[in-house]
Amino acid sequence: MSGPSFGATLSFQTLIKNYIKIQSRVVSAVQALAENSETATPGKFLALQFQMAQVTQIGESISNLIQQVQAMIANSIRNQKG
Repeated sequence: MSGPSFGATLSFQTLIKNYIKIQSRVVSAVQALAENSETATPGKFLALQFQMAQVTQIGESISNLIQQVQAMIANSIRNQKG
């Protein structure tokens, strides 16, 4: 009996490429707001802060995922030695 298979795959390359796109959009939004400060409203500023927090959270999640994969690899190597 095996677990369900949903047919979804995710590569680190795709994950990192999409993260870079999101990060670039936020950087562009920060630059646009900084260049045109007279159009900066509290709402735009708060939205930008929220986007920046999301990018940070996604980056931390990717980092945690990589750490988990590294730990799994290390455990597999350790189990093969014994």
